[in-house]
Amino acid sequence: MTSAVQQLLLAGEGISKRYPGVVALDRVDFTVHVGEVHGLIGENGAGKSTLMKILAGIIQPDEGVIRLAGQPIQLSSPRDANDRGIALVHQELNLVPYLTVAENIFLGREIVSKAGLIRANEQERSCRQLLAELDPSIDPRSEVHRLRVGQQQVVEIAKAINCKARVIFMDEPTSAISDTEVAALFQLISSLRNSGVSIVYVSHKLDELLKITDRITVLRDGKFVQTVQTSQADRNTIVRLMVGRELSDLYVHSPPQPQRCERLRVDSLTLNRKNTERPVVDNFSFEAYGGEVLGIFGLMGSGRTELLETVFGLHAQQMSGEITIDGVPKTIDSPAEAIRLGLGLVPEDRKRQGLILSMSVEQNISLSNLQDMESSGILSHHRERQHAESYVQQFAIKTPAVTQPVRTLSGGNQQKVVLSKVLSSKPRVLMLDEPTRGIDVSAKREIYALIDRLKREGMAVIVVSSELPELLGIADRILVMCEGCKTAEFDRRDASEELLMQAAVPKEAAITT
Repeated sequence: MTSAVQQLLLAGEGISKRYPGVVALDRVDFTVHVGEVHGLIGENGAGKSTLMKILAGIIQPDEGVIRLAGQPIQLSSPRDANDRGIALVHQELNLVPYLTVAENIFLGREIVSKAGLIRANEQERSCRQLLAELDPSIDPRSEVHRLRVGQQQVVEIAKAINCKARVIFMDEPTSAISDTEVAALFQLISSLRNSGVSIVYVSHKLDELLKITDRITVLRDGKFVQTVQTSQADRNTIVRLMVGRELSDLYVHSPPQPQRCERLRVDSLTLNRKNTERPVVDNFSFEAYGGEVLGIFGLMGSGRTELLETVFGLHAQQMSGEITIDGVPKTIDSPAEAIRLGLGLVPEDRKRQGLILSMSVEQNISLSNLQDMESSGILSHHRERQHAESYVQQFAIKTPAVTQPVRTLSGGNQQKVVLSKVLSSKPRVLMLDEPTRGIDVSAKREIYALIDRLKREGMAVIVVSSELPELLGIADRILVMCEGCKTAEFDRRDASEELLMQAAVPKEAAITT
Protein backbone atom coordinates (compact mmCIF):
# COMPACT_ATOMS: atom_id res chain seq x y z
CA MET A 1 0.00 0.00 0.00
CA THR A 2 1.39 3.42 -0.96
CA SER A 3 2.04 5.93 1.78
CA ALA A 4 0.21 9.21 2.21
CA VAL A 5 3.32 11.09 1.07
CA GLN A 6 3.51 9.10 -2.17
CA GLN A 7 -0.22 9.61 -2.77
CA LEU A 8 0.08 13.40 -2.51
CA LEU A 9 -0.64 14.97 -5.91
CA LEU A 10 -1.29 18.71 -5.52
CA ALA A 11 -0.46 20.96 -2.60
CA GLY A 12 -0.71 24.62 -1.74
CA GLU A 13 1.61 25.64 1.09
CA GLY A 14 1.21 28.94 2.93
CA ILE A 15 -0.94 30.46 0.18
CA SER A 16 -1.79 34.14 0.76
CA LYS A 17 -3.71 36.63 -1.35
CA ARG A 18 -4.56 40.23 -0.48
CA TYR A 19 -6.80 42.79 -2.14
CA PRO A 20 -7.27 46.44 -1.11
CA GLY A 21 -8.90 46.29 2.31
CA VAL A 22 -9.34 42.50 2.25
CA VAL A 23 -7.13 39.53 3.15
CA ALA A 24 -8.68 36.83 0.95
CA LEU A 25 -6.25 34.08 2.00
CA ASP A 26 -3.85 34.06 4.94
CA ARG A 27 -1.14 31.34 4.78
CA VAL A 28 -3.53 28.56 3.79
CA ASP A 29 -2.37 24.94 3.40
CA PHE A 30 -4.33 22.58 1.16
CA THR A 31 -3.50 19.11 -0.20
CA VAL A 32 -5.06 16.78 -2.75
CA HIS A 33 -4.30 13.06 -2.88
CA VAL A 34 -4.37 10.86 -5.96
CA GLY A 35 -7.83 9.48 -6.67
CA GLU A 36 -9.69 11.24 -3.86
CA VAL A 37 -12.73 13.49 -3.69
CA HIS A 38 -11.73 16.37 -1.44
CA GLY A 39 -14.49 18.71 -0.26
CA LEU A 40 -13.79 22.41 0.24
CA ILE A 41 -16.26 24.42 2.31
CA GLY A 42 -16.55 27.66 4.22
CA GLU A 43 -18.84 30.63 4.65
CA ASN A 44 -19.18 33.12 1.81
CA GLY A 45 -15.99 35.17 1.81
CA ALA A 46 -13.99 32.39 3.50
CA GLY A 47 -11.55 32.23 0.55
CA LYS A 48 -12.70 29.05 -1.24
CA SER A 49 -12.98 30.62 -4.69
CA THR A 50 -9.68 32.49 -4.32
CA LEU A 51 -7.82 29.31 -3.33
CA MET A 52 -9.41 27.37 -6.17
CA LYS A 53 -8.52 30.03 -8.73
CA ILE A 54 -4.90 30.18 -7.51
CA LEU A 55 -4.49 26.41 -7.75
CA ALA A 56 -6.09 26.49 -11.23
CA GLY A 57 -3.79 29.24 -12.52
CA ILE A 58 -6.44 31.95 -12.87
CA ILE A 59 -4.90 34.35 -10.34
CA GLN A 60 -1.45 34.53 -8.78
CA PRO A 61 -0.77 34.20 -5.03
CA ASP A 62 1.09 36.92 -3.14
CA GLU A 63 2.87 34.30 -1.04
CA GLY A 64 3.18 30.55 -0.86
CA VAL A 65 4.26 27.56 -2.90
CA ILE A 66 2.26 25.24 -5.19
CA ARG A 67 3.59 21.72 -5.57
CA LEU A 68 2.56 19.12 -8.14
CA ALA A 69 3.71 15.57 -7.39
CA GLY A 70 6.14 17.06 -4.88
CA GLN A 71 7.75 19.53 -7.30
CA PRO A 72 7.28 23.31 -6.91
CA ILE A 73 5.49 24.87 -9.89
CA GLN A 74 4.32 28.31 -11.00
CA LEU A 75 0.98 28.54 -12.79
CA SER A 76 0.92 31.57 -15.05
CA SER A 77 -2.49 30.94 -16.62
CA PRO A 78 -5.40 28.46 -16.81
CA ARG A 79 -3.80 27.05 -19.98
CA ASP A 80 -0.60 26.46 -18.03
CA ALA A 81 -2.61 24.63 -15.35
CA ASN A 82 -4.44 22.57 -17.99
CA ASP A 83 -1.12 21.55 -19.54
CA ARG A 84 -0.08 20.26 -16.12
CA GLY A 85 -3.32 18.33 -15.63
CA ILE A 86 -5.28 20.80 -13.47
CA ALA A 87 -8.76 21.85 -14.64
CA LEU A 88 -11.59 23.95 -13.21
CA VAL A 89 -15.30 23.46 -13.90
CA HIS A 90 -16.82 26.85 -13.08
CA GLN A 91 -20.19 27.34 -11.36
CA GLU A 92 -21.18 29.53 -14.32
CA LEU A 93 -20.18 27.08 -17.02
CA ASN A 94 -17.36 28.37 -19.21
CA LEU A 95 -18.61 27.18 -22.60
CA VAL A 96 -19.20 28.97 -25.91
CA PRO A 97 -22.97 28.54 -26.42
CA TYR A 98 -23.10 28.66 -30.23
CA LEU A 99 -20.20 26.29 -30.82
CA THR A 100 -20.86 22.56 -30.96
CA VAL A 101 -20.04 20.15 -28.17
CA ALA A 102 -17.00 18.88 -30.05
CA GLU A 103 -15.80 22.40 -30.85
CA ASN A 104 -16.03 23.34 -27.17
CA ILE A 105 -14.22 20.24 -25.98
CA PHE A 106 -11.34 20.80 -28.41
CA LEU A 107 -11.33 24.61 -28.13
CA GLY A 108 -7.69 25.73 -28.03
CA ARG A 109 -6.55 22.13 -28.66
CA GLU A 110 -8.00 21.57 -32.10
CA ILE A 111 -6.98 18.60 -34.20
CA VAL A 112 -5.54 20.12 -37.38
CA SER A 113 -4.18 18.85 -40.66
CA LYS A 114 -0.69 19.61 -41.95
CA ALA A 115 -2.25 22.51 -43.83
CA GLY A 116 -3.56 23.95 -40.56
CA LEU A 117 -7.22 23.10 -41.19
CA ILE A 118 -9.41 21.77 -38.37
CA ARG A 119 -10.24 18.07 -38.81
CA ALA A 120 -13.85 18.35 -37.64
CA ASN A 121 -14.78 14.72 -38.35
CA GLU A 122 -11.88 13.42 -36.29
CA GLN A 123 -12.78 15.79 -33.44
CA GLU A 124 -16.39 14.59 -33.48
CA ARG A 125 -15.26 10.95 -33.54
CA SER A 126 -12.91 11.47 -30.57
CA CYS A 127 -15.61 13.44 -28.77
CA ARG A 128 -18.14 10.65 -29.28
CA GLN A 129 -15.72 8.12 -27.79
CA LEU A 130 -15.10 10.39 -24.81
CA LEU A 131 -18.81 11.02 -24.19
CA ALA A 132 -19.65 7.32 -24.49
CA GLU A 133 -18.34 6.83 -20.96
CA LEU A 134 -19.92 10.02 -19.59
CA ASP A 135 -23.27 10.61 -21.32
CA PRO A 136 -23.76 8.90 -24.70
CA SER A 137 -27.01 10.82 -25.26
CA ILE A 138 -25.04 14.01 -25.98
CA ASP A 139 -24.51 14.59 -29.71
CA PRO A 140 -21.03 16.06 -30.44
CA ARG A 141 -22.60 18.07 -33.28
CA SER A 142 -25.19 19.80 -31.04
CA GLU A 143 -24.68 23.45 -30.21
CA VAL A 144 -24.06 23.76 -26.48
CA HIS A 145 -26.92 26.21 -25.82
CA ARG A 146 -29.38 23.47 -26.83
CA LEU A 147 -28.23 21.19 -23.99
CA ARG A 148 -29.67 21.00 -20.47
CA VAL A 149 -27.49 22.48 -17.73
CA GLY A 150 -26.58 19.01 -16.48
CA GLN A 151 -25.43 18.01 -19.97
CA GLN A 152 -23.40 21.20 -20.31
CA GLN A 153 -21.70 20.25 -17.07
CA VAL A 154 -20.79 16.87 -18.55
CA VAL A 155 -19.28 18.72 -21.54
CA GLU A 156 -17.14 20.80 -19.15
CA ILE A 157 -15.93 17.62 -17.44
CA ALA A 158 -15.26 15.98 -20.81
CA LYS A 159 -13.23 19.05 -21.75
CA ALA A 160 -11.16 18.59 -18.59
CA ILE A 161 -10.65 14.89 -19.27
CA ASN A 162 -9.61 15.69 -22.84
CA CYS A 163 -6.88 17.88 -21.33
CA LYS A 164 -5.67 14.77 -19.45
CA ALA A 165 -6.66 16.39 -16.16
CA ARG A 166 -5.36 14.70 -13.03
CA VAL A 167 -7.16 17.16 -10.73
CA ILE A 168 -10.59 18.64 -11.50
CA PHE A 169 -11.97 21.49 -9.37
CA MET A 170 -15.79 21.58 -9.35
CA ASP A 171 -17.36 24.84 -8.12
CA GLU A 172 -20.93 24.37 -6.79
CA PRO A 173 -21.63 21.74 -9.48
CA THR A 174 -25.20 20.93 -8.38
CA SER A 175 -26.49 24.48 -7.89
CA ALA A 176 -28.65 24.49 -11.03
CA ILE A 177 -29.31 20.86 -12.01
CA SER A 178 -32.13 18.41 -11.30
CA ASP A 179 -32.03 15.52 -8.82
CA THR A 180 -31.65 13.05 -11.68
CA GLU A 181 -28.67 15.00 -13.04
CA VAL A 182 -27.17 15.19 -9.53
CA ALA A 183 -27.31 11.39 -9.26
CA ALA A 184 -25.64 11.08 -12.67
CA LEU A 185 -22.94 13.57 -11.65
CA PHE A 186 -22.19 11.63 -8.46
CA GLN A 187 -21.87 8.43 -10.47
CA LEU A 188 -19.49 10.20 -12.86
CA ILE A 189 -17.40 11.51 -9.96
CA SER A 190 -17.16 8.00 -8.53
CA SER A 191 -16.00 6.69 -11.91
CA LEU A 192 -13.35 9.42 -12.20
CA ARG A 193 -12.08 8.68 -8.70
CA ASN A 194 -11.81 4.97 -9.52
CA SER A 195 -9.72 5.86 -12.57
CA GLY A 196 -7.27 7.83 -10.42
CA VAL A 197 -8.54 11.36 -11.14
CA SER A 198 -8.73 13.63 -8.10
CA ILE A 199 -11.77 15.86 -7.56
CA VAL A 200 -11.88 19.02 -5.44
CA TYR A 201 -15.59 19.51 -4.74
CA VAL A 202 -16.59 23.01 -3.61
CA SER A 203 -20.14 23.20 -2.28
CA HIS A 204 -22.34 24.73 0.42
CA LYS A 205 -24.45 21.58 0.51
CA LEU A 206 -23.23 19.66 3.55
CA ASP A 207 -25.26 16.56 2.77
CA GLU A 208 -23.52 16.25 -0.61
CA LEU A 209 -20.06 16.66 0.88
CA LEU A 210 -20.74 14.07 3.55
CA LYS A 211 -22.03 11.69 0.91
CA ILE A 212 -19.35 11.76 -1.79
CA THR A 213 -16.07 13.07 -0.33
CA ASP A 214 -13.12 11.33 1.32
CA ARG A 215 -11.85 14.41 3.16
CA ILE A 216 -13.25 17.89 3.83
CA THR A 217 -11.21 21.06 4.34
CA VAL A 218 -12.83 24.01 6.09
CA LEU A 219 -11.78 27.63 5.58
CA ARG A 220 -12.92 30.55 7.73
CA ASP A 221 -12.17 34.23 7.13
CA GLY A 222 -9.40 33.40 4.68
CA LYS A 223 -7.66 30.97 7.03
CA PHE A 224 -7.25 27.22 7.10
CA VAL A 225 -9.29 25.75 9.96
CA GLN A 226 -9.05 21.97 9.66
CA THR A 227 -9.11 19.01 7.29
CA VAL A 228 -11.25 16.11 8.51
CA GLN A 229 -11.83 12.58 7.30
CA THR A 230 -15.41 12.49 6.05
CA SER A 231 -16.01 9.14 7.70
CA GLN A 232 -15.32 10.78 11.07
CA ALA A 233 -17.40 13.95 10.51
CA ASP A 234 -21.05 14.89 10.66
CA ARG A 235 -23.12 17.95 9.81
CA ASN A 236 -22.73 19.58 13.22
CA THR A 237 -18.95 19.12 13.16
CA ILE A 238 -18.59 20.85 9.79
CA VAL A 239 -20.93 23.70 10.70
CA ARG A 240 -19.06 24.33 13.96
CA LEU A 241 -15.74 24.49 12.08
CA MET A 242 -17.23 26.85 9.47
CA VAL A 243 -18.72 29.41 11.82
CA GLY A 244 -16.55 28.91 14.93
CA ARG A 245 -19.54 28.00 17.07
CA GLU A 246 -22.53 25.68 17.25
CA LEU A 247 -25.20 26.86 14.82
CA SER A 248 -28.39 25.63 16.41
CA ASP A 249 -31.86 26.35 15.08
CA LEU A 250 -30.89 27.09 11.48
CA TYR A 251 -34.45 27.94 10.52
CA VAL A 252 -36.05 30.99 12.10
CA HIS A 253 -39.83 30.89 12.40
CA SER A 254 -42.37 32.91 14.36
CA PRO A 255 -46.10 32.13 14.35
CA PRO A 256 -48.03 34.05 11.69
CA GLN A 257 -49.81 37.18 12.85
CA PRO A 258 -53.29 36.33 14.19
CA GLN A 259 -55.00 39.18 12.31
CA ARG A 260 -53.75 38.89 8.77
CA CYS A 261 -54.88 40.97 5.81
CA GLU A 262 -54.88 39.77 2.23
CA ARG A 263 -52.08 41.58 0.41
CA LEU A 264 -52.12 39.70 -2.91
CA ARG A 265 -54.71 37.57 -4.67
CA VAL A 266 -54.05 35.77 -7.96
CA ASP A 267 -57.02 34.26 -9.81
CA SER A 268 -56.75 31.83 -12.73
CA LEU A 269 -53.32 33.04 -13.78
CA THR A 270 -52.26 31.43 -17.07
CA LEU A 271 -49.03 31.95 -19.00
CA ASN A 272 -48.90 30.75 -22.59
CA ARG A 273 -45.72 30.80 -24.61
CA LYS A 274 -45.06 30.04 -28.24
CA ASN A 275 -43.83 26.55 -29.13
CA THR A 276 -45.07 24.99 -25.87
CA GLU A 277 -47.63 22.19 -25.85
CA ARG A 278 -49.29 23.37 -22.64
CA PRO A 279 -49.36 26.57 -20.59
CA VAL A 280 -46.22 27.21 -18.54
CA VAL A 281 -48.53 28.37 -15.73
CA ASP A 282 -52.01 26.87 -15.95
CA ASN A 283 -55.06 28.42 -14.23
CA PHE A 284 -53.12 29.05 -11.00
CA SER A 285 -54.80 30.78 -8.04
CA PHE A 286 -53.51 31.71 -4.60
CA GLU A 287 -53.62 34.35 -1.87
CA ALA A 288 -50.76 35.84 0.14
CA TYR A 289 -51.38 37.47 3.50
CA GLY A 290 -49.45 40.08 5.41
CA GLY A 291 -47.73 38.56 8.42
CA GLU A 292 -47.14 35.12 6.90
CA VAL A 293 -44.61 33.28 4.73
CA LEU A 294 -46.15 31.45 1.78
CA GLY A 295 -43.89 28.73 0.39
CA ILE A 296 -44.10 27.42 -3.18
CA PHE A 297 -42.48 24.08 -4.00
CA GLY A 298 -42.06 22.39 -7.37
CA LEU A 299 -39.55 20.37 -9.30
CA MET A 300 -37.44 21.94 -12.05
CA GLY A 301 -39.70 22.88 -14.96
CA SER A 302 -42.85 23.07 -12.83
CA GLY A 303 -43.39 26.76 -13.64
CA ARG A 304 -42.56 28.15 -10.19
CA THR A 305 -40.16 30.85 -11.45
CA GLU A 306 -42.47 31.80 -14.31
CA LEU A 307 -45.33 32.20 -11.82
CA LEU A 308 -43.44 34.86 -9.87
CA GLU A 309 -42.20 36.55 -13.04
CA THR A 310 -45.74 36.77 -14.42
CA VAL A 311 -47.12 38.29 -11.23
CA PHE A 312 -44.25 40.79 -11.42
CA GLY A 313 -45.25 41.90 -14.93
CA LEU A 314 -42.50 40.25 -16.94
CA HIS A 315 -44.83 38.35 -19.31
CA ALA A 316 -47.75 40.76 -19.54
CA GLN A 317 -48.47 40.07 -23.23
CA GLN A 318 -48.68 36.31 -22.75
CA MET A 319 -50.69 36.04 -19.55
CA SER A 320 -54.34 35.97 -18.59
CA GLY A 321 -56.04 36.03 -15.21
CA GLU A 322 -56.60 38.61 -12.50
CA ILE A 323 -54.25 40.07 -9.90
CA THR A 324 -55.62 41.91 -6.88
CA ILE A 325 -53.45 43.97 -4.51
CA ASP A 326 -54.87 45.07 -1.16
CA GLY A 327 -58.37 44.28 -2.41
CA VAL A 328 -58.12 46.29 -5.65
CA PRO A 329 -57.80 44.57 -9.09
CA LYS A 330 -54.67 45.73 -10.88
CA THR A 331 -53.19 45.47 -14.36
CA ILE A 332 -49.44 44.88 -14.07
CA ASP A 333 -47.86 45.34 -17.48
CA SER A 334 -44.23 45.85 -16.41
CA PRO A 335 -41.87 45.34 -13.48
CA ALA A 336 -41.83 49.12 -12.95
CA GLU A 337 -45.60 49.04 -12.44
CA ALA A 338 -45.27 46.05 -10.09
CA ILE A 339 -42.75 47.97 -7.96
CA ARG A 340 -45.02 51.04 -7.94
CA LEU A 341 -47.89 48.85 -6.70
CA GLY A 342 -45.83 47.45 -3.82
CA LEU A 343 -44.42 44.21 -5.21
CA GLY A 344 -40.76 43.21 -4.91
CA LEU A 345 -39.00 40.30 -6.62
CA VAL A 346 -35.62 38.79 -5.75
CA PRO A 347 -34.87 36.66 -8.86
CA GLU A 348 -33.38 33.20 -8.91
CA ASP A 349 -30.24 34.20 -10.85
CA ARG A 350 -28.83 37.09 -8.83
CA LYS A 351 -25.83 37.68 -11.12
CA ARG A 352 -27.76 37.92 -14.38
CA GLN A 353 -31.12 39.24 -13.23
CA GLY A 354 -30.59 40.85 -9.83
CA LEU A 355 -27.35 42.79 -10.15
CA ILE A 356 -25.26 44.84 -12.56
CA LEU A 357 -21.92 43.28 -11.67
CA SER A 358 -19.76 46.09 -13.07
CA MET A 359 -21.51 48.68 -10.89
CA SER A 360 -20.79 49.40 -7.24
CA VAL A 361 -22.66 48.23 -4.18
CA GLU A 362 -24.25 51.65 -3.69
CA GLN A 363 -25.33 51.94 -7.32
CA ASN A 364 -26.97 48.51 -7.27
CA ILE A 365 -28.84 49.18 -4.01
CA SER A 366 -30.21 52.45 -5.41
CA LEU A 367 -31.42 51.06 -8.74
CA SER A 368 -35.04 50.42 -7.76
CA ASN A 369 -35.36 53.69 -5.86
CA LEU A 370 -33.56 56.32 -7.94
CA GLN A 371 -36.32 58.90 -7.55
CA ASP A 372 -35.53 59.16 -3.82
CA MET A 373 -31.83 59.65 -4.63
CA GLU A 374 -32.50 62.74 -6.75
CA SER A 375 -32.25 66.39 -5.81
CA SER A 376 -33.80 68.82 -8.31
CA GLY A 377 -33.74 66.08 -10.92
CA ILE A 378 -30.02 65.33 -10.40
CA LEU A 379 -28.77 62.18 -8.74
CA SER A 380 -27.34 63.00 -5.30
CA HIS A 381 -24.27 60.84 -4.73
CA HIS A 382 -24.25 61.84 -1.06
CA ARG A 383 -27.84 60.67 -0.59
CA GLU A 384 -27.11 57.49 -2.58
CA ARG A 385 -24.10 56.71 -0.40
CA GLN A 386 -25.98 57.28 2.86
CA HIS A 387 -28.83 55.09 1.60
CA ALA A 388 -26.45 52.25 0.67
CA GLU A 389 -24.44 52.50 3.89
CA SER A 390 -27.60 52.13 5.95
CA TYR A 391 -28.38 48.79 4.24
CA VAL A 392 -24.75 47.63 4.44
CA GLN A 393 -24.91 48.20 8.18
CA GLN A 394 -28.40 46.77 8.62
CA PHE A 395 -27.68 43.53 6.71
CA ALA A 396 -23.99 43.24 7.72
CA ILE A 397 -22.84 43.22 4.09
CA LYS A 398 -19.12 42.45 4.02
CA THR A 399 -17.52 44.96 1.66
CA PRO A 400 -14.49 47.28 2.04
CA ALA A 401 -16.68 50.20 0.90
CA VAL A 402 -20.02 50.86 -0.78
CA THR A 403 -18.03 51.98 -3.83
CA GLN A 404 -16.70 48.41 -4.26
CA PRO A 405 -17.78 46.69 -7.52
CA VAL A 406 -20.48 44.19 -6.57
CA ARG A 407 -18.83 41.44 -8.65
CA THR A 408 -16.01 41.27 -6.08
CA LEU A 409 -18.36 40.28 -3.25
CA SER A 410 -19.08 36.71 -2.17
CA GLY A 411 -22.35 35.06 -3.17
CA GLY A 412 -24.02 35.61 0.18
CA ASN A 413 -23.11 39.29 0.25
CA GLN A 414 -24.27 39.72 -3.35
CA GLN A 415 -27.61 38.25 -2.31
CA LYS A 416 -27.84 40.76 0.54
CA VAL A 417 -27.25 43.57 -1.98
CA VAL A 418 -30.13 42.25 -4.12
CA LEU A 419 -32.36 42.12 -1.03
CA SER A 420 -31.32 45.67 -0.11
CA LYS A 421 -32.16 46.90 -3.60
CA VAL A 422 -35.60 45.28 -3.56
CA LEU A 423 -36.46 46.30 0.01
CA SER A 424 -35.41 49.91 -0.60
CA SER A 425 -38.58 50.29 -2.72
CA LYS A 426 -40.58 49.37 0.43
CA PRO A 427 -42.70 46.53 -1.00
CA ARG A 428 -45.77 45.17 0.79
CA VAL A 429 -45.38 41.81 -0.97
CA LEU A 430 -41.88 40.33 -1.24
CA MET A 431 -41.32 37.43 -3.67
CA LEU A 432 -38.12 35.44 -3.23
CA ASP A 433 -37.02 32.89 -5.84
CA GLU A 434 -34.45 30.45 -4.39
CA PRO A 435 -33.20 33.09 -1.92
CA THR A 436 -30.46 30.93 -0.36
CA ARG A 437 -29.11 29.12 -3.44
CA GLY A 438 -25.31 28.96 -3.44
CA ILE A 439 -24.75 30.60 -0.05
CA ASP A 440 -23.36 29.20 3.19
CA VAL A 441 -25.27 28.12 6.28
CA SER A 442 -24.46 31.21 8.33
CA ALA A 443 -25.66 33.56 5.57
CA LYS A 444 -28.74 31.36 5.14
CA ARG A 445 -29.67 31.82 8.77
CA GLU A 446 -29.29 35.59 8.43
CA ILE A 447 -31.69 35.57 5.47
CA TYR A 448 -34.16 33.33 7.33
CA ALA A 449 -34.05 35.76 10.27
CA LEU A 450 -34.68 38.68 7.87
CA ILE A 451 -37.66 36.88 6.29
CA ASP A 452 -39.10 36.22 9.75
CA ARG A 453 -38.60 39.87 10.76
CA LEU A 454 -40.34 41.15 7.64
CA LYS A 455 -43.24 38.79 8.32
CA ARG A 456 -43.55 40.06 11.89
CA GLU A 457 -43.61 43.61 10.53
CA GLY A 458 -46.68 42.70 8.45
CA MET A 459 -45.16 42.04 5.02
CA ALA A 460 -46.45 39.18 2.86
CA VAL A 461 -43.46 37.02 1.92
CA ILE A 462 -43.58 34.41 -0.86
CA VAL A 463 -40.65 31.99 -1.03
CA VAL A 464 -40.02 29.67 -3.98
CA SER A 465 -37.52 26.97 -3.07
CA SER A 466 -36.43 23.53 -4.29
CA GLU A 467 -35.14 22.69 -0.80
CA LEU A 468 -37.91 20.95 1.12
CA PRO A 469 -36.32 21.35 4.59
CA GLU A 470 -36.06 25.09 3.95
CA LEU A 471 -39.76 25.50 3.18
CA LEU A 472 -40.79 23.23 6.04
CA GLY A 473 -38.59 25.32 8.33
CA ILE A 474 -39.75 28.84 7.45
CA ALA A 475 -43.15 28.71 5.70
CA ASP A 476 -46.60 28.98 7.29
CA ARG A 477 -48.38 27.57 4.23
CA ILE A 478 -46.92 25.67 1.26
CA LEU A 479 -48.34 25.43 -2.26
CA VAL A 480 -47.12 22.69 -4.61
CA MET A 481 -46.74 23.14 -8.39
CA CYS A 482 -46.52 20.45 -11.04
CA GLU A 483 -46.49 21.13 -14.79
CA GLY A 484 -47.78 24.65 -14.24
CA CYS A 485 -50.72 23.67 -12.05
CA LYS A 486 -51.37 23.90 -8.33
CA THR A 487 -51.61 20.32 -7.12
CA ALA A 488 -51.75 20.75 -3.34
CA GLU A 489 -51.78 23.23 -0.47
CA PHE A 490 -50.61 22.42 3.05
CA ASP A 491 -50.65 24.18 6.36
CA ARG A 492 -47.27 24.10 8.07
CA ARG A 493 -48.52 21.60 10.69
CA ASP A 494 -49.73 19.12 8.06
CA ALA A 495 -46.81 19.29 5.61
CA SER A 496 -44.03 16.71 5.24
CA GLU A 497 -41.30 16.04 2.69
CA GLU A 498 -43.11 12.91 1.50
CA LEU A 499 -46.46 14.67 0.97
CA LEU A 500 -44.87 17.62 -0.81
CA MET A 501 -42.85 15.38 -3.12
CA GLN A 502 -45.86 13.21 -3.95
CA ALA A 503 -47.77 16.32 -5.04
CA ALA A 504 -44.81 17.64 -7.05
CA VAL A 505 -44.20 14.52 -9.18
CA PRO A 506 -46.18 14.23 -12.45
CA LYS A 507 -48.78 11.44 -12.32
CA GLU A 508 -47.16 9.54 -15.19
CA ALA A 509 -43.81 9.55 -13.37
CA ALA A 510 -45.47 8.50 -10.14
CA ILE A 511 -47.03 5.48 -11.86
CA THR A 512 -43.79 4.28 -13.45
CA THR A 513 -41.61 4.60 -10.33
